[in-house]
Amino acid sequence: MSIVEVKVPQLSESVAEATLLQWKKKPGDAIAIDEILIEVETDKVVLEVPAPAAGVLVEIVQADGATVAAEQLIARIDTAAKAAAAAPPPLFCPAGSARTSAWARFSTVRMPLPTGTQWRVATSISQWLALSLTISK
Repeated sequence: MSIVEVKVPQLSESVAEATLLQWKKKPGDAIAIDEILIEVETDKVVLEVPAPAAGVLVEIVQADGATVAAEQLIARIDTAAKAAAAAPPPLFCPAGSARTSAWARFSTVRMPLPTGTQWRVATSISQWLALSLTISK
């Protein structure tokens, strides 16, 4: 585990402190090198604070609106960590799974028969619905 510290950039000579605006990332987010993490506002200028390394933002030390000085620690990045990604939903449901049993209630759909020009659209929708229910079982 390699931790890189994110610090407030050097402020101009006559400026003693700055205010952190809004964090653009939250802990656990993956970040790329030089990606802007937050903006720092002084009475003269607004500075962008880029990520010094790629990795995962593991800690925000100073919150939005905090008053900070030059070279003060504001966050930490873990360069060895991987971002926690949400698992994608399965493309099909294995037999016996909770999703399959939930779909079983909808295996018979009662629809009024369409008339005239509605028939073509309804047929396409019913074919799609029947196919999706068959695949999910």
